[in-house]
Amino acid sequence: MTRKLSGRMLAAIAIAVVAVTGACQPSAPPPDLVKSQREALDKAKAVEGLLQQQGRDQKQAVDEAAK
Repeated sequence: MTRKLSGRMLAAIAIAVVAVTGACQPSAPPPDLVKSQREALDKAKAVEGLLQQQGRDQKQAVDEAAK
């Protein structure tokens, strides 16, 4: 009976040690879930700005050619 109790105690101690040391490790930072969407939106806004500028330039060129 003493032998079984010792085995159970050792198992309980081992589990406790693993649980305590596992809880002390720093966790990795959470992933940025919307980073790729944010980058795509920023690129789209940049392209939109270029297209608007080209449209203004083209309109100005047509207006000057019509004069």
